[in-house]
Amino acid sequence: MTEDLPKSLLPSSLESCLEAILFVAAGPVPVMQLSQALDRPVDEIEKALSNLEMHLVQGRGISLQRHESRVQLTTAPILAPIIENFLGLEATARISRAGLETLAIIAYRQPITRPGIDAIRGVNSDGVLKSLLSKGLVQEMGRTEGPGRPILYGTTTEFLQHFGLSSLGQMPPYELSEAPDEERHVILKD
Repeated sequence: MTEDLPKSLLPSSLESCLEAILFVAAGPVPVMQLSQALDRPVDEIEKALSNLEMHLVQGRGISLQRHESRVQLTTAPILAPIIENFLGLEATARISRAGLETLAIIAYRQPITRPGIDAIRGVNSDGVLKSLLSKGLVQEMGRTEGPGRPILYGTTTEFLQHFGLSSLGQMPPYELSEAPDEERHVILKD
């Protein structure tokens, strides 16, 4: 494809090509699609994406966001209030404590079923899940093979955007510890 372009019109780097494609893309783009579009190996695309991401982290207005095997350009999270004001949007929708609890369970245990969420929370999560689905923070990811074939839930790119994360890898690690009363607690490390 790029061989059809005059040399004077060729982008100066693979990072520039990726930035241009991601800028015009309507949503997250699979890395494999970028590889095919630019006729470059996936590992070369990944390296260029990492370079682009490092460049964008240095005080730019946009950032590179990864979710599963897809990437996209998004507004830098720190600039969200300015963008909301410019677009005339209300402040980001509030999430209840139950919603945050459920989101944390899904984010760390995905894919997970509603009965799995209920077992961890100790209460029914139907209403909370409906709210998170309507906000686009979680999505149905398929069904299990078990009895009743319950739906599996996982987070979305909107979840990452809402919390200013470029990937799930940026979430704080957690570990389970045994409390004296034999209850298990999740400890987040910064």
